[in-house]
Amino acid sequence: MLNGEIRSKVDQVWNAFWAGGIANPLEVIEQITYLLFMRGLDDIQVREENKANTLGQPMERVIFPDGVYRTVRDEETGEVREEIPYSALRWSRFKNDDPARMFAIVSESVFPFLRDMAEKGTAHAEHMKGARFTIPTPALLAKVVDMLAEIPLDDRDTKGDLYEYMLGKIASAGQNGQFRTPRHIIQMMVEMTAPTPKDTICDPASGTCGFLVAAGEYLRDNHEGLFRDKDLRQHFHEGMFHGYDFDSTMLRIGSMNMQLHGVEGADIRYRDSLATGHADDADKYSLILANPPFAGSLDYETTAADLLSIVKTKKTELLFMALFLRLLKPGGRAAVIVPDGVLFGSSKAHKAIRKMLVDDHKLDAIVKLPSGVFKPYAGVSTAIVFFTKTNSGGTDHVWFYDVQADGMSLDDKRQLLVAEDKFGPVPKAALSADEHARNNLPDVVARWAERTGSERDNPRTGQSFTVPREEIAEAGYDLSLNRYKEVVHESADHRPPKEIIAEVLALEDEIVTGLKELEAML
Repeated sequence: MLNGEIRSKVDQVWNAFWAGGIANPLEVIEQITYLLFMRGLDDIQVREENKANTLGQPMERVIFPDGVYRTVRDEETGEVREEIPYSALRWSRFKNDDPARMFAIVSESVFPFLRDMAEKGTAHAEHMKGARFTIPTPALLAKVVDMLAEIPLDDRDTKGDLYEYMLGKIASAGQNGQFRTPRHIIQMMVEMTAPTPKDTICDPASGTCGFLVAAGEYLRDNHEGLFRDKDLRQHFHEGMFHGYDFDSTMLRIGSMNMQLHGVEGADIRYRDSLATGHADDADKYSLILANPPFAGSLDYETTAADLLSIVKTKKTELLFMALFLRLLKPGGRAAVIVPDGVLFGSSKAHKAIRKMLVDDHKLDAIVKLPSGVFKPYAGVSTAIVFFTKTNSGGTDHVWFYDVQADGMSLDDKRQLLVAEDKFGPVPKAALSADEHARNNLPDVVARWAERTGSERDNPRTGQSFTVPREEIAEAGYDLSLNRYKEVVHESADHRPPKEIIAEVLALEDEIVTGLKELEAML
């Protein structure tokens, strides 16, 4: 977690952007992203220089070559006024310039350099084609650079936490919040799907790449040996992570997020997931993690034909379910957030996609989320659907869990209800029964592990239980938790009327006797 001092610095810069006329949080984080990227490029160059000096060999990767990057000429005479060397574009150099000089270097040389990098072929460089410098004043640029210079970004966790904190500010901005799923919900989904070093992971609506980042962090924490294996290490950096988005700003932010979390060559690319054919990516991925935007309906004309072949509908939430089935390889698994309507919608298409999950593949679980999880920018009721693509059925029992508390208040403020060390799906300290009532996520992860064992014996009056496939089929493939959950009713007194009347008469006699005794005493 970031300390209060660093958070305060970020807040100060955010306010400075606001005062400088940049109120869009996406634009703010994008400008900071470019500067973080330049600092990262300088760090790579330093490591390459140190490695070359130690081994006495030429540098394998040169980002800032020797020589002149740009020649500045007098507009009237054409004479050379100044030569800007590549070294002047390095973070370690321009951060020490005076504000006016720094502003000129960054705006006139650094940003053209970023755009030129697209020719070098990396996905991250490709996203820099549209890089624009919009910081309005030298003073603001100097303030941002000074803030970033004081943060020890050689620590991957600090870089990641810094970026997560800034991404949280996107969520608080209302209209842009759809790009961000709460981090603790993402972590729970990752814990439950347990990515392996050989997985190929995709998020077809990647946004800021929160799911891919969390999967990478899970692998670092649980499979440290993968970085000692050359093939697994290469797969981690170049073949494991894939994200689609059709927003160029999100592609830049998401790609930078992956870089800051130590993934060097993630495949983050432009694609309108529902409007593009998927022949190249069909049956390719072993794990899908996603919370796609559900925008209502699309016209048939704009919808990919291979998705309509799975389910004929204009509903985006159903088309995304078809997309997940299309992209997964047999044996591949998915954890995806859907609006509640997917679970019980009565249209032919709704029923068809649910029947497909239950009968043609293996539906593993439905985890119902409280409706306040996505506040303050959305109050929609959602659930997480876990399934495995088999093409041959396999659903036995479906595990249901009713999450009633996620560790934060379910109002617009979304304040922590437990201590930080007891927050999230894998807290650092054990929770008491009272704390469980405020944070169900650790219990979800623990019970998920027992879904084929002790959970089978749970009564349907509890938070979690299983339902056999046959019963779901008989219910018309309704997957809403309330369809199967049983409500506990307090037992009523069903004694015979004569018994109750006799008890009342006996009580009346006692009262009369007591009154007579009291009268005698007076």
